[in-house]
Amino acid sequence: MEGIDSMSRMALTLIWLPMIGWGCSHLQRSDPEPLPSFVIILADDLGWADVSCQGSIWNTPAIDALAADGIRFTRAASNGPNCAPSRACLITGTDVTRHGIFTVRPSARGKKENRRLEPPRTRHKLEPEAITIAEMLSGHGYRSAHIGKWHLGADPADQGFDVSIAGDQRGHPKSHLAPWNLPHLPEQQAGTALADALTDHAVEFIEQNADRPFLLILSHYAVHTPVQAPPQEVEHWAQLLPEEKAKRHRYAALVDSVDRSVRRVRESLESTGCSSRTLLIFTSDNGGHEGFTDNGPLRGGKGMLFEGGVRVPFIAWGAGTGSPDRIQDVPIQLSDLVPTMLEMSSVPVPENTPLQGVSISGLLSGTSTAPVRDLVWHFPAYLQGYTRAHGIWRTTPVTSIVRGPWKLLEFHEDQSRMLFHLDQDPSEQNDLASSRPDLVSDLATSIERWRKVRDAPMPVPIKQP
Repeated sequence: MEGIDSMSRMALTLIWLPMIGWGCSHLQRSDPEPLPSFVIILADDLGWADVSCQGSIWNTPAIDALAADGIRFTRAASNGPNCAPSRACLITGTDVTRHGIFTVRPSARGKKENRRLEPPRTRHKLEPEAITIAEMLSGHGYRSAHIGKWHLGADPADQGFDVSIAGDQRGHPKSHLAPWNLPHLPEQQAGTALADALTDHAVEFIEQNADRPFLLILSHYAVHTPVQAPPQEVEHWAQLLPEEKAKRHRYAALVDSVDRSVRRVRESLESTGCSSRTLLIFTSDNGGHEGFTDNGPLRGGKGMLFEGGVRVPFIAWGAGTGSPDRIQDVPIQLSDLVPTMLEMSSVPVPENTPLQGVSISGLLSGTSTAPVRDLVWHFPAYLQGYTRAHGIWRTTPVTSIVRGPWKLLEFHEDQSRMLFHLDQDPSEQNDLASSRPDLVSDLATSIERWRKVRDAPMPVPIKQP
């Protein structure tokens, strides 16, 4: 096992060496080839097991076809178990300790008498000094668009996006069916599906910018609550799955709207001739909502640091992805997307912007192996339960770390720890903490070092009257 000093050196190396590499590649680039474009289709609350290529009962043919023609990462994870922190990490390439968005506010949820700890205050929007991937690519020939859910402030245009449609501070729409009353999104015929309208604008952006490099983030509100879909689509799923409850038919129809969007975006890239120079990523911001979907075989769901709460579908297709129909089981996080796009475009990291993610371009192309590193999640907040199995709390303040197949969770209310071997036990049912105290100690030391290096805010005991 590596000691604390060697772990620290490795962490610093992972942060700074990619920056050196990016800077050098930028200086050496003679631009013989056109710059790549980037499209990220981000679903909301779509669980790892909500796509049929990963075992879902929902039929997702377009997503499955994307995986068959690209690369599917089976151990991809969001950087947070709910919407805002995950999105902030994806868009900046940093972790929660840098942008300060730990959860969807407030962090002190539920009744105070049920909490042992007082969580740190969370930010609810990106601060002006936060630098997004749109701002990093700006000035290097890129035009950028953010279409759909933002949840990080008033307007994506404030953070460098040239085009901003349907995004503001809200975390979910009033309705998935028109009218929506979303900024810069023209209303359509009553009952029109929101995912279809957002995709209309995404396709239009691709067509208008096919002759130049672009960044498009199509950030769906689906499949977040309220779970709604056009009646004819719900009825279709009722006929296919008569044994399921009505709410599951609505959920299936909402998943279908996301799959339909993936198909249309891919077709647009192909018809405009952009597909060979565009990297398309399909993923989700966190695990599935247990009130509507089954995250099995993974444990838990949205709001938890168990795998069901943070493991997400992640499929890459197009430019830089090498041979098709590959499965990659290397653990990655959504914060890896920013450094990946910077490396592929030879754009240097802005000065004084240390990224916590690392480039996975070598994994995409199949030309290199995985970066050696620990992955850490920090969630110093409370979330109430919404199922009988949850009880009062869905989660209490917790930090987790993954090193290869091993995962440690450290719960801050009582300092209890759980250890799992994810290759042998992806369902996290067999706690090995008592049988591997050496590994528990080593991973716990690494967590503590990670917190100190980043000055991570921690919950504190509630003062008794």
